[in-house]
Amino acid sequence: MHAETPRAENPVCQLLERQAADYRGWWWVAPPRDAWLEAGQGVAISADLSLREAWQAVGGVAHSPFAPELVDDELGPAGVVLFWPKSHALGEWWLLWLCATLPEGTPLQLVGENQGGIKRVLKVLAALGLGCRKLDSARRCSLFESRLGRVEIDPAAAWTTFDAGLEGEPLTLASHPGVFGHGKLDDGTRLLLETLPGTLPFEGRELLDMGCGDGILATWLARRGARASAVDVNAFSVEATRRSLATNELAGEVLESDVYSALAERQFDAIISNPPFHQERAVDYGPAARLIGEAPAHLRPGGALIIVANAFLPYPDRLERAFGSFEILADDRRYRVYRAIKR
Repeated sequence: MHAETPRAENPVCQLLERQAADYRGWWWVAPPRDAWLEAGQGVAISADLSLREAWQAVGGVAHSPFAPELVDDELGPAGVVLFWPKSHALGEWWLLWLCATLPEGTPLQLVGENQGGIKRVLKVLAALGLGCRKLDSARRCSLFESRLGRVEIDPAAAWTTFDAGLEGEPLTLASHPGVFGHGKLDDGTRLLLETLPGTLPFEGRELLDMGCGDGILATWLARRGARASAVDVNAFSVEATRRSLATNELAGEVLESDVYSALAERQFDAIISNPPFHQERAVDYGPAARLIGEAPAHLRPGGALIIVANAFLPYPDRLERAFGSFEILADDRRYRVYRAIKR
């Protein structure tokens, strides 16, 4: 007997499921986690390493958009479903990337939640000269269909640089839609950088920037002589950090990693992070919980975990359980900088 195909749980996937369409050989681009998708015969294209690993764990095929030779023949996939992301600029990049990557005329469907901005794709497609019609709507989601065509905008133009705005210290950072804090230094990271001097030695020390984003922490640490490593689950962030280090003529190791997954049993003198707690619009403490809970195993004796977080987040209890004690190095009422030391 064959196992029964699971039903879709995510609202946008439920909208697709009711189409009764044959999606075999299609690409699911920037998809959410959903067992119905993962049980199908489509290929996931995602910048999120954790999603790709989840697909591969159940025998599915999943690739990063930066993977070489995604299209191994002139035909390409049978079609593409683009799950419109919260970031409108990121959705536009995916659309431009698909037009540049796949054959003209490839069937395209675009789906998303109404409150997530899916209806704006009508103007985007019109501006690119691509036709569009509405296929369906339900569960506060909408589904449109079009076909890919040649456009004159290079998706690489989405890469930008900006100055971090640190007093007396010019740092040029690379950024891309989908990278945390895209194009600016967020206030929490600024407080962390203001607090770091005097907290630990940098020269020659092995320091890990966990959840590196645009690479501001890794770049700042490398400039001070640290042997900086940086990891992020997001392929755009990994590439942004590599570009930031290169732009500032600094060396550092940058890896795609779901928290510690790519680091095996490696240990560091300190782990420094501004951990995420959102997944799209939902609160998700999972990555931060793993960051804190598994940190002692990746620190040398006397090594420190230093993180910045919104003051309301429930991290003190997690730090207490993982390390036995911690201290607050800075608190501006919006953000707190915590330090916990492995004894």
